[in-house]
Amino acid sequence: MARHLLILGGTTEARALAAALAGSPLRVTSSLAGRVAEPRLPAGEVRIGGFGGADGLAAWLRAERADAVVDATHPFAAAISGNAALAAAATGVPLLALRRPGWTAVDGDKWHPVADLDAAAAALPALGRRVFLTTGRQGIGAFAHLDGLHFLARSVDPPEPPMPTALDVLLDRGPFTLDGERALLREHRIDVLVTKDSGGAATAPKLTAARELGLPVVVVQRPAAPAGVPVAESVPAALAWLSRRLDGPGGDVR
Repeated sequence: MARHLLILGGTTEARALAAALAGSPLRVTSSLAGRVAEPRLPAGEVRIGGFGGADGLAAWLRAERADAVVDATHPFAAAISGNAALAAAATGVPLLALRRPGWTAVDGDKWHPVADLDAAAAALPALGRRVFLTTGRQGIGAFAHLDGLHFLARSVDPPEPPMPTALDVLLDRGPFTLDGERALLREHRIDVLVTKDSGGAATAPKLTAARELGLPVVVVQRPAAPAGVPVAESVPAALAWLSRRLDGPGGDVR
């Protein structure tokens, strides 16, 4: 029987990992949370929807005879990552966190690191009045009370209340270009950017555009992976981990 890998996905790295394993002997199932109306589907088997917490995920791992789990969810999906760690511990299924590296400030950046969205909202009034909000639609509620500011929020799907009173919504999906980000900041007269430290190249051009314009950037720091869970920062590193973990009949992923 083929070894079975569960990828908790939704990210570029999750799709790349599934694609890299498409011709391997592994059975690969990618799980998407279902929070995006039209997600980009990875190669192989796909399931959409939650598991019902750590206990539900553990039950699925047992029922589907999973041999390994790669948590390749968004770096800020702390609840899902926590449930994955608990389920892996309960079932003895090996777990790897696939996390692209975070961004690093360079000369000219005016970054203001904060711990969470509430801290980001508290920092804004002293930094600007026209805010480009790129933290995802589920985090917009943290800024709903800031009536004195004007927001441009970019997300894949429309946000839901609570929302700021002065809010323009731009529905778009990366990757984004530097020229496009420059034009967007100028067109909307943005004077402060808010982002999560998601890492990766797809949404990084906004940071370069903000640096060129001398804009402050409020950067929400990412949560750490659950304690005891090994972390790979690239798809090749995840493939190497899988080869070590699943070596044997039906388990060669190289």
